[in-house]
Amino acid sequence: MEEMPERELFVERIAALDIGKRELEVCVRLPSDRPGRRRQEIRTYGATTRSLLTLAGWLAEHGVTLVVMEATSDYWKPPFYLLEAEGFECWLLNAAQVKNTPGRPKTDRQDAIWLAKVAERGMARPSFIPPKPIRRLRDLTRYRRALTHDRTREKQRLEKILEDAQIKLSAVARDILGVSSRAMIEALIAGQRDPKVLAQLAKGRMRIKISALQEALTGHFDDHHAFVCQIMLDNIDRLCAQIDNLTTRIEELIAPFQHQVDQLDEIPGVGRIGAQDILAEIGVDMTVFPTDAHLVSWAKFAPQIKESAGKRKGSSTTGQGNPWLGGALGEAATGAARSPTFLAARYKRIAKRRGTRRALVAVGHSILTIAWHLLSDHDAHFVDLGADWHTSRINPEQQTRNLVRQLQRLGHTVTLEPAA
Repeated sequence: MEEMPERELFVERIAALDIGKRELEVCVRLPSDRPGRRRQEIRTYGATTRSLLTLAGWLAEHGVTLVVMEATSDYWKPPFYLLEAEGFECWLLNAAQVKNTPGRPKTDRQDAIWLAKVAERGMARPSFIPPKPIRRLRDLTRYRRALTHDRTREKQRLEKILEDAQIKLSAVARDILGVSSRAMIEALIAGQRDPKVLAQLAKGRMRIKISALQEALTGHFDDHHAFVCQIMLDNIDRLCAQIDNLTTRIEELIAPFQHQVDQLDEIPGVGRIGAQDILAEIGVDMTVFPTDAHLVSWAKFAPQIKESAGKRKGSSTTGQGNPWLGGALGEAATGAARSPTFLAARYKRIAKRRGTRRALVAVGHSILTIAWHLLSDHDAHFVDLGADWHTSRINPEQQTRNLVRQLQRLGHTVTLEPAA
């Protein structure tokens, strides 16, 4: 039997916060003069800045070395950031790890005591909280993504109102807000209803579709549709301007991490926007994730295996992770799947056997693994293995057997003869 070193995980002076919108319960547990006993005190403080500063002074008087709190909406942020600035080590705990034992009373005071007991015995791990520069960057990138989604929804509403007017512009033009399409919609709003005149507004490659545009622009567009479309166009323009302002501000804040952005930009499918989003979610310090597997597991891009009595149960799904990081990785995986790279070949191999959704998760897993290695080494650069990496390493005999089986399943009798 192997002997393992015993590590002391006990925290002597700890404070636990049960957080609410208006007030919070604080439980402080300290060493006692009697062996095997602990001293504890519970107080209630308001959630205002003055009350939190008073709380910080009280914790300092007792020599508290660790402050833990449970993630409760966004209410945890003010006490966490203020106590962190006052020099305390703060942990944000996942509610799933510290949930109450069945049958125990459920009150704010009891929750604070339970939280302190769980943390002082080393039975919980802190959640990843990035440093302040990354947090500010994260606020902007998340808001930019939210506004981008709003703009997409507004475009969809515009397409629906055009369909209601029997204007089939989206059936001919790939982008209903392109230069030509935008000119046609604005002409419709201005009162022009002749489809021949509207079709002549096409520019560039759209001019080869003039006959199709005349058919698509023949409908019953009236003043009601024009009023609604004008409001939608104004909203889209407003959102575009706000997104551009956010992008400019993000470029300013991310300037100290420009090298890391360039590293992530080398990954197929990521791009500069995707690199900024990924960096804002995982940070630049990879020492908080001991290995790439820790990062992938934290992001919930690794299947969860549940086994009992030698049998695996469940569907081995990844679980619900960071939706902002998941969105950025999903877009990157979709882009990488269209490129002539190793990631695209990986996507096609998995999609053929397991489906497109699992293939996207697998490619996102690979992208996140690559990102960890790039950010862990300042001098590292991405090197693509090539789209033929898998096929060039397949055993010729194994490939022959697979091809023979495929032909046999199609009803053929296969006889192999060696080539001269």
